[in-house]
Amino acid sequence: MLWLAALLMLGLSFSPASQALTKVTASVDKNPVTVKESVVLTVVADDDVDANALDTSPLLADFIVGRTSVSSQTSMVNFNTTRTTTWQTVLIPRRMGNITIPTLSIEDQYTTPITLTVLDANDPAASQQRDVFITAQVSNTEVYVQQMLTLTVNIHIGAELKRGSLTEPELEGATIVQVGKDKESDTRVNGKRYRVITRTFSVTPQQSGDFVLRSPMFSGEIMMQSSRRSNFLSFGESKAISVLGDELPIKVKPMPASFIGHWLPSELLTLHEEWQSEGTGTNYTVGEPITRTITLTAVGVSEEQLPDIELTASSGIKIYPDQQTTHANATNGRHVSQAVSNFAIVVSQPGEYTLPEVEVPWFNTITNRVETATLPAKTIQVVAGEQTISPAVASTSPIASNNFSPASGKSVTVYQTHWLQWLFLGLWVATSLAWLITELVRRSRSNRQDKSPQATPSTVSNAQLALIAACKQQDGHKAISLLVPWFNQVNKSDNQATKIETIAELKQISQDTELQMAIDELQRYCFAANTPAGQLNWSSKALVAAVNRISNQQQSKSASPLPSLNP
Repeated sequence: MLWLAALLMLGLSFSPASQALTKVTASVDKNPVTVKESVVLTVVADDDVDANALDTSPLLADFIVGRTSVSSQTSMVNFNTTRTTTWQTVLIPRRMGNITIPTLSIEDQYTTPITLTVLDANDPAASQQRDVFITAQVSNTEVYVQQMLTLTVNIHIGAELKRGSLTEPELEGATIVQVGKDKESDTRVNGKRYRVITRTFSVTPQQSGDFVLRSPMFSGEIMMQSSRRSNFLSFGESKAISVLGDELPIKVKPMPASFIGHWLPSELLTLHEEWQSEGTGTNYTVGEPITRTITLTAVGVSEEQLPDIELTASSGIKIYPDQQTTHANATNGRHVSQAVSNFAIVVSQPGEYTLPEVEVPWFNTITNRVETATLPAKTIQVVAGEQTISPAVASTSPIASNNFSPASGKSVTVYQTHWLQWLFLGLWVATSLAWLITELVRRSRSNRQDKSPQATPSTVSNAQLALIAACKQQDGHKAISLLVPWFNQVNKSDNQATKIETIAELKQISQDTELQMAIDELQRYCFAANTPAGQLNWSSKALVAAVNRISNQQQSKSASPLPSLNP
């Protein structure tokens, strides 16, 4: 039996039917077909031949040739072996009308030409045959250079989709970016239900002229019902499909020669501002940080094209700009971009200040005119912080009252007598001299016992320790909050000292140049997030040195033989 089977297999291997290519056939999956819609060309050879034997170059004249897949199959029926090689190529017609698929050759065999009828996409005869098609719309077909337009692509899918991909649209010399995520919906076209996938692109031409915007091409596989059936199962097969969108003419106009400045073409541009501070209306306090937020909104402009907002101020006002943030989104088929700029404004002296108006010139693409978006100038009132009145000053000033007397109809002014003040002053001087003599005697005895020549005040206030700790930790905001408590605690031994409440008052009362420079550097660090790189790193050494020096000076003054006394 073994030798019989071997003879049979040997006979089959030398069967004449499997030795030569005798026939090549060509067919399409549908006819007619709509323009921009793909058709699958299948070429079958009745032998196992090389995969590169089919030359598809003759098809390029009238078709966009997509990917080609090759498969081989071998079957045996009644000891007869047959082998086939199959090519499947996706074709998209370039025009409407009757198009002939030319003769294709494989080795010495040739296919029969096929006449393909290509219909308009809106033809009712072809609408029922479309499984997938694309529609595309642009927001404007005539724009200025660097003016953004929006391309909306709708992919209509009327069959079960196995996989799919969408290429990018094409426009010479333009920047194209997808906006947002895909959206899905359902619709009916000529009685057939489709699932619609919508994708939006922003297109920004970078050069003027007449161009053609090529819509993206969709490629994928859809499920088709197979003819192979059994009593229990039915099998499904997939079919490759490609669909090309329309070509849209676009005219790009150059920038007007009369325009000067930052070129910003837009359909609509607005400026909006917000103020955030502890003050109300236009009244603010010296040293109080004021946050001003300016929002620039433009339609039909990318966020990269939005200019930086700059503020100018007069003497006495310091402005610390924060880093500008931008974002964009698509609304009702329009691309909207926004830029948000924050500014910290610090006023060092009380008074009335006028912040100049903010202007952004732009080109209105609707009216074809140059316009300017403006924030009007704003006047603010800055007042000093609340201060306590010195008792000495209050006691020496006259007390006057202008009270209207109904009986006499005259105003009466009452002055406080001063001889009691001189009496108390003499008693205070005598007491001070007595205390001074006693203190000198005590210190003389103490110096004899203590031979250390470096005896310095060792008392360090809690506020000073907390302030130095914040500086060591590079915590600028905490250091700013501790400066006023520290200065008030340092000066609390001085009866004539006025309690302060703001940084500006501290700088004005201290009159210490090094301390003022150190505080200015600290404020730049805290309120200016977009300063040059050299100012981003804050060194606390200057502030710590000034704080220690002033504290030591005040302690020495407190320990001097002339302390302040209450009479």
